[in-house]
Amino acid sequence: MTEGSLVSARLLVFRVGTLVCAADVDQVREILPRLPTTRIPGAPPVVAGLVNVRGTLVTVVEGWRALGLPPLSPTPSPEAGTTGSTIILELGKAEDAASGSQQAHGGGAARKLIGFTVDEVMDMLAVGETTLEDRQGLPGIDPTLVRAVGRRDGELFIVLDVAALLGPILPS
Repeated sequence: MTEGSLVSARLLVFRVGTLVCAADVDQVREILPRLPTTRIPGAPPVVAGLVNVRGTLVTVVEGWRALGLPPLSPTPSPEAGTTGSTIILELGKAEDAASGSQQAHGGGAARKLIGFTVDEVMDMLAVGETTLEDRQGLPGIDPTLVRAVGRRDGELFIVLDVAALLGPILPS
């Protein structure tokens, strides 16, 4: 997707560690409290495990690991409970909608559900033309994962390219 297609987009803004990020709302299926996962033997460390979301098994990715960030705090003990949220994303949905696919009629490529852990869901906002800037090199984040940079209440956030971030983690 190009930055021009983000002009009228709605974004979900969230925090992963100290990094404020956003994803296109059209890719978000739902937001759940952080769910305990079942570890998958042999899975890469970025994969937290599987969760059952109303009968569908969903692979959950640790957001901070996927973005190459250090953990915000040491791994909490099981007694401390889990904090944050799991965002259930549909890979392929926004791309299909942008290309005019026949997904509404049951056609098009199969979409994948994936969970993405975040520390805090902050806001949902509509993007105006002046809100977003072209993507730029940001320290600590791979520029290929950034679609654009925005500003919310004077604070910068990055609009993630969800397909580029999560696609390589989950091969077909």
